Amino acid sequence: MASNDGTKFVTISEVKNILKKVEKEREELTYEQKIALDHAQKFAKLTVSKAKNMIKELMNLDFLNESHAYRIANLIPKTNDDIKTIFAKDRITLDDNKIKNILEIVNKYYID
Repeated sequence: MASNDGTKFVTISEVKNILKKVEKEREELTYEQKIALDHAQKFAKLTVSKAKNMIKELMNLDFLNESHAYRIANLIPKTNDDIKTIFAKDRITLDDNKIKNILEIVNKYYID
């Protein structure tokens, strides 16, 4: 998906898949690509399809935008404080009910 400014958001899972495909095609990744692939392999906690489904469901919450949905899908917050941290930079304060809604969606797609 692309934002209003043309930025295309991707999940860490998608990055991992893209870099693995590039690695197969070229046989050798650049240093930066190797670092990015290593990071993606360590931190991608969902499959691409689960991440996409989570993002779709998060986007149905009227108080979240696309950027927030992708951040949540990439970071997989587990607590109220994790959610608050994600939104701290945006100076958005979410009430407990909204946080609960987000965590319910996250927990539906990711189980520790």
